[in-house]
Amino acid sequence: MTEESSVTTPGTDLLEPATETDGEHPDGPLARRGPLPVPRGLLRTARPRQWVKNVLVLAAPAAAGELAAPGVPARLGACFALFTCASAAIYLVNDAKDVAADRAHPTKRFRPVAAGTVPVPLAYGTGLVLAALALAGAALLCSAATALVIGSYLVLQLLYCTWFKHLPVVDLMVVASGFLLRAMAGGTAIGIPLSRWFLITAGFGALFMVAAKRYSERAGEGGSGRTRPLLAAYSPEYLRFVWQLAAGVTMLSYCLWALGSPPESPHVTAGAVLPWRPLSIVPFLVVLLRYAVFADRAESGAPEDVVLRDRPLQIAAATWLVLYCFSVAGL
Repeated sequence: MTEESSVTTPGTDLLEPATETDGEHPDGPLARRGPLPVPRGLLRTARPRQWVKNVLVLAAPAAAGELAAPGVPARLGACFALFTCASAAIYLVNDAKDVAADRAHPTKRFRPVAAGTVPVPLAYGTGLVLAALALAGAALLCSAATALVIGSYLVLQLLYCTWFKHLPVVDLMVVASGFLLRAMAGGTAIGIPLSRWFLITAGFGALFMVAAKRYSERAGEGGSGRTRPLLAAYSPEYLRFVWQLAAGVTMLSYCLWALGSPPESPHVTAGAVLPWRPLSIVPFLVVLLRYAVFADRAESGAPEDVVLRDRPLQIAAATWLVLYCFSVAGL
């Protein structure tokens, strides 16, 4: 969640950064690293570091209090694996498609496909096989609705690679949709209805992070569009407006959800001592405002990097999680 493009690829925040130790010789950076350079190159092209984003498939079941229901962990595990296959397929196809441009890039030329470690036909073929496995597996192991969600993800991301990444506003929406579709997939996998407030919160929350990242990139390049040409189409003021608007809608929709009726699930205990869900609004607001600090400073790069380096943000997020777990347990 590939969710975005940096000149020729669907996302610098979704890609493992290349380093000078990756090498420059024509046989590729991994050719000197062991007896299995091609499998290792395929794995690296699949961006294992980014698979953590697929944990979002747990969001809807967690919000509904269904994580511990019989059979749910197995289905969610399958859903996570299937979305990982789908996202890896996009990375492979994208790197194969953009191989010529990547070879001219100062850092992307170290990627396995661009460096020649992974042949272009093999990258295309592996990507298509993974995409087919993701769709077939979703239909067989989860549900037709999950297959539809994963299929929508694949179509949108392939269109992004070829067209949408050049269209202002559309690129923001498509990148955000990658996160939203992940969150939807978990609900469809176990057959629970998706709350409209959950969808609005997840969708605008994703837009908030995407716009904040674009704002940081725009400020860092001064509008040159050197690494992402589309940035020149946005002004800093416009991107600031987008992430502020998205943050406001995210907070409002979460409040309406938290103050509404509790999840209708046989696995959610009624009669809580304290109103934990409404109380969770406070740490959720702190998380949003704390992330906005980095957005305002134009320091909100990859979302996972922001979270991992900021202890107050981690504490606020953990507090929110504890309060919500209390509401599910009915404590």
